[in-house]
Amino acid sequence: MSFLKSASVSLLPLIALAVSATAPAFAEETKSEFEAALAATKPIFDVRARLETVEQTGIADDATALTYRLRAGFETGAFRGSKLLVEFDHIDDLVDDFNSTINGKTMYPVVADPNATELNRLQLTNTSFPDTKITLGRQRIILDNARFVGNVGWRQNEQTYDALRVENSSFGELKIDISYIDQINRIFGDESPVGRWDSESFLINLSHPTPIGTVTGFAYLLDIEDGSIFSSETYGVRLTGKREVGSGSLAYSASVATQGDYADSPVSYEADYLQAEGIYSYKDVNFGVGYERLGGDDMRGFQTPLATLHAFQGWTDKFLATPAAGVEDIYAKAGYKIGDAGFLKGLNVNAFYHDLSADIGGSDYGSEFGLVAAASIDKVKLTFKYADYNADGFATDTTKFWFQLDFAL
Repeated sequence: MSFLKSASVSLLPLIALAVSATAPAFAEETKSEFEAALAATKPIFDVRARLETVEQTGIADDATALTYRLRAGFETGAFRGSKLLVEFDHIDDLVDDFNSTINGKTMYPVVADPNATELNRLQLTNTSFPDTKITLGRQRIILDNARFVGNVGWRQNEQTYDALRVENSSFGELKIDISYIDQINRIFGDESPVGRWDSESFLINLSHPTPIGTVTGFAYLLDIEDGSIFSSETYGVRLTGKREVGSGSLAYSASVATQGDYADSPVSYEADYLQAEGIYSYKDVNFGVGYERLGGDDMRGFQTPLATLHAFQGWTDKFLATPAAGVEDIYAKAGYKIGDAGFLKGLNVNAFYHDLSADIGGSDYGSEFGLVAAASIDKVKLTFKYADYNADGFATDTTKFWFQLDFAL
């Protein structure tokens, strides 16, 4: 029985006992508070439609995926310090010339947006304890920049977690965030053999502001039953900050972490992680450089199985699993906020370049160029995105294009 189900069943006797014990006093005050919570209920509704094309060397047929996602649900107002959120997703395709990972169309490149209709979130959030937020149930968890734990929000079916999460700020500026994860609901959906991972994992994230920026310490202990190859323990520290420099500002970040096997991992290994980035912004222009290294020890590379991987090491997703020799990524990016341009509102453009190589031995992997433009028309957000990976010893040449529409209440 999953954590979500067992927790719900175990709470039923307590709820019944509480209701019976307070029945005489329940009366008007409770009724009024309950009605206020219902009146404050907010709907959740968003629609996303996306065209994605993939041209990949070694696969004769190019992929064309026209998919859409409908997301609907609600979140109640607070009743006795608790809110209930219920949300469902429906993902389907209009053009299915692609390998969704479960549709059997292996003659096409992968576009990991399989059809699905399923519960996305079902969570109870309580804030009745001072400086504490407790969330129980199927929920979205994004820690820091999602490099280690995220919701994979780029894909149509996001990654959620059946978990108990406690966030506390009782100790001044120190923020404590601890989660126990019972199940990982992956982007591949219920019908996929790898769509769910049973888990007995802990996420610990502590952050505190300092004169040079926010310092975050973390420990992620992943005990994944169905994907035991990804069971690992990761310990690290991250710094993020921003300073005024001249007429502009410099945003910076740096991270260091170490990882090893944990629980039932079939591989014994040690690997490290190092990242540094600086982005300078002046008026509507920004540019930055960065370095990221996911080390390897020839047995296994540093893995981040819960991350929003699409946001790192290039949008063609060539490094979803780190090679045993690791990955070294030297990258640059630049952006320009154009502003309103005719019927397009808030138009901005960003470009990225990645030079990728092995951590051990330094052999070239390849390079990637990416370009994204985003704007809005009323309440509809438009996104154009392009990425081109030029292989030089790892994977194959791949070009991807996306056009996406988003609407949300």
